[in-house]
Amino acid sequence: MMNIAVLVSGGGTNLQALIDAQKSGIITNGKITCVISSNPNAYALERAKQNGIKTVVLNRKDYDDVHKYSADLRDILLEEKADLVVYAGFMTILDEQVVKAFPNKMMNVHPALIPSFCGKGFYGLHVHEAVLESGVKLTGATVHFVTEECDGGPIILQKGVEVQNGDTPEILQKRVMEQAEWKILPEAVSLFCNGRIKVNGKITEII
Repeated sequence: MMNIAVLVSGGGTNLQALIDAQKSGIITNGKITCVISSNPNAYALERAKQNGIKTVVLNRKDYDDVHKYSADLRDILLEEKADLVVYAGFMTILDEQVVKAFPNKMMNVHPALIPSFCGKGFYGLHVHEAVLESGVKLTGATVHFVTEECDGGPIILQKGVEVQNGDTPEILQKRVMEQAEWKILPEAVSLFCNGRIKVNGKITEII
């Protein structure tokens, strides 16, 4: 059984999707053992507590620099014996110390089809605003491994979502979460926990 640590900063809707998937048996051979928040007021912490999951707060505002914050977060993850680290709405930038400690063992869900609408500045509603401004008819979500390159790690799963007439960034965000993010993130976590993701450079293979 693999130990899954989830990193959060806000409401925790992706965390809830993971908790629900664990309860329903979608995630096998893995268990969420710890939820770590960069924000002491994140509602995600309450979601974890309601489900008997250990919580840790590492407040980003208590740190002057990203290097020390990253080092302390890495040490917590090592102490928790995390086999997999999942970014679930984690809005804090980390440096290479964490990635180097967990190579191809950290995954993130991004609310667009990478390599479109990704990288620095593309987070939250900014992504959906850019999608609507571009006029594309298809968006979606991507689960990828975290590397030192922002949104540049090997892609694990993607799922498309239709852009509809009259969409606002908020409406599109909700559709992408419901139809893509909350489905492919638990699926990717289960694939990892069952040793079914093979990484070769930037390419992943589901085995």
